[in-house]
Amino acid sequence: MHVDPVANLQLLVSGLAIGSIYALVALGFVLIYNAVGVVNFAQGEFVMFPSYVAVSFLLPATTVFGTVVHWQLPVLAVYALVLMLMVGFGLLFNRIAYYPLRERGWLPVVISTIGVSIFLRNAAQLTWGSQPIVMPSLFTVDTIALGPLHIRPQDVLIIGVTALLIVFQYVLFERTTLGKQMRATAQDRATARLVGIRVGRIVAITFVYSALLGTISGLLVAPLFTVTKEMGALIALKAFAASIVGGFGSIPGAIVGGLTIGVIETFGGFYVSSSYVDAIAFVILIAVLLVRPSGLFGERVAEKA
Repeated sequence: MHVDPVANLQLLVSGLAIGSIYALVALGFVLIYNAVGVVNFAQGEFVMFPSYVAVSFLLPATTVFGTVVHWQLPVLAVYALVLMLMVGFGLLFNRIAYYPLRERGWLPVVISTIGVSIFLRNAAQLTWGSQPIVMPSLFTVDTIALGPLHIRPQDVLIIGVTALLIVFQYVLFERTTLGKQMRATAQDRATARLVGIRVGRIVAITFVYSALLGTISGLLVAPLFTVTKEMGALIALKAFAASIVGGFGSIPGAIVGGLTIGVIETFGGFYVSSSYVDAIAFVILIAVLLVRPSGLFGERVAEKA
């Protein structure tokens, strides 16, 4: 097989871009799991729903509840509006899906998040219909030339924004009081409460942050594909696989797992078959679990018989 270095570099950039999306969504999974001990199965809808809201405000004409609306607001204004709306959505999600069930164990909360996921997907179909919608890009060109490489500017934007968010998260967790309170709450909520941390507020902030990570992921990836009610589900499945590959509960693991799956599935789709792209993430998941059940960054836990 002939190996083209230029093609491989282009594949690497594309793989890092889609892997960055998986990493951001995986971070949302991990943050909520660390904070409240449950998996949020509506994380994919944190990607899908704001994407629909964004295209409604961006396009010259959009059908909403069967009525054609003509908003076509400036792109940056729409992004800012959607982010603000998702702050409220994250707070509402915490209040409805988690807070009333917080003392009843993990299973009712998981079922609640599944219920919200189903509700949002059906609400999206009822509101915007079942036809895919194309989100306009920030860029007027499809590719940019960097020497022999022809790279999509959206890929560069995705990688750059993800890098900034990773740096932001490091500074937040390591250098700020809020971040240290979030880490303390994730480690032991009861002890955090005893030392004066307002655990309920920290949990609500974590849900908001997770919603914003999903929103940013959706706004970044939607111009590369189309906006549909199922778009978040597949991304969330691969992000969930990435978080397990990295070691569920590990923030570095979520990032590395997402990037790894993105790069491998991109190369696999090119060199093996594009028909198997969606299966590659789960093949990697099975392979890692066979070799290291705790994941790449997971801690090994010994149990006495």
